[in-house]
Amino acid sequence: MRTIVDLTEEQVRSLARLCADQDISRAEAVRRAVDRLTSESAVAQKEIGFGLWKHKRLDSRKHVDRLRTEWGTR
Repeated sequence: MRTIVDLTEEQVRSLARLCADQDISRAEAVRRAVDRLTSESAVAQKEIGFGLWKHKRLDSRKHVDRLRTEWGTR
C-alpha cells in the first residue's frame, strides 16, 4: 500500500543520512520504522496486563469456579 507522509525538513535530512549509511531506500526505512513501532506497541500492551492481579490474594481455581457459577456453567 502506498501512503503519503508529511515530514519536517530535519526529519527528511535525518532519514536521508540513515538511508545512505545503511544503503536502503526511504521506503525500506519507513517500513522498518513502522515494524519497530508496532512490535514495541504489542509488547507494551502485553506488559500492561501481565501481573495485574499479583497483589490480590486469591486462589485462581476458586475464582474461576465462582465466575463459572455466575455464568450458570461448570
